[in-house]
Amino acid sequence: MKKLFLGLFVAISTTIFAQNKLTIESGNLNFLKGQTEVNVERNYGSPLFQADNFTETEYLNRRQKETIDKKGEAAWKIWIETWEKNVEMVWTEKFIEGLNKSKKIKFSQNVEAKYTLIIHPKWMYAGWSGFVMQPGKLSSEITIVETANPTNVLVTIKGDKIEGVGSKVDYGMEYGRIAAAYEKTGKEISKEIKKAIK
Repeated sequence: MKKLFLGLFVAISTTIFAQNKLTIESGNLNFLKGQTEVNVERNYGSPLFQADNFTETEYLNRRQKETIDKKGEAAWKIWIETWEKNVEMVWTEKFIEGLNKSKKIKFSQNVEAKYTLIIHPKWMYAGWSGFVMQPGKLSSEITIVETANPTNVLVTIKGDKIEGVGSKVDYGMEYGRIAAAYEKTGKEISKEIKKAIK
């Protein structure tokens, strides 16, 4: 009975969350031919979290209560400090790490380059770990603009519930699973760029 329930649960979860794809909504990536470096920015904005579409404040309030109830104030202090570090730095770094899998173009923050790639996270799913691991997921909008004229958007890409797998992160924690989703999104974009400029 347990196996049947588990199988049904996994099937339902897969149906609800299985998108895991990248779509070029406008423009193309051909203009990157001949480029050696692209600047990267993150527009964090106000992403939503989990299937319930919590605001970040709502999500963190729930997480705070859970952590303090189970592990105490000290554990929450460590958790929130690590979360903030991920929000500020780690997620963007992992995204760039994924982008740089292509090797042909170097992606970096705060560099002078003709083009700037901007990631705007729209929705994040923290997943869980345990007997069955549910990966973190990221939905985002990615644009590449002319650095000198940011209103000139050359391509818009939609990432739909990209699953974070195949990364060197701590899958035991929410922020690690989300970091993996950022890296996987970068890898998927890198594949599309490689196809466009080969």
